Amino acid sequence: MSYIDGFVIACPIANRDAFVRHATLGDSMFIEMGALRVVECWGDDVPDGKTTDFRRAVKAEEGEAVLFSWIEWPDKATRDEGMAKLTEMMADPDNVDPRMDPDKNPMPFDGARMIFGGFAPLVDLRCDAGN
Repeated sequence: MSYIDGFVIACPIANRDAFVRHATLGDSMFIEMGALRVVECWGDDVPDGKTTDFRRAVKAEEGEAVLFSWIEWPDKATRDEGMAKLTEMMADPDNVDPRMDPDKNPMPFDGARMIFGGFAPLVDLRCDAGN
């Protein structure tokens, strides 16, 4: 079964186009490393909760949207191998791919407030809808 990396971030609404450029450029690396799919979602209906919520989780401020993203990998081994390559590359400033170089493709959000984790799917229902 596949393996999922999930991310939630706060991004200034004014940086939406910059985020799309950043993600489109950087996400292609995950595909090259074996990911099956990368999905970046801009918050459209993100309600405030009574105890906790997405906005509080990333300390979203006025004028920021909450983004929910995931990377689908064929399995955890492929994910671990891909992330190891990424970590190795990022550790060598002379070898950083321009798509991940913060000077060439800066994050248009505060990465310190990003939450993320790896998840093993338990239930995966799909609609064939004539496909």
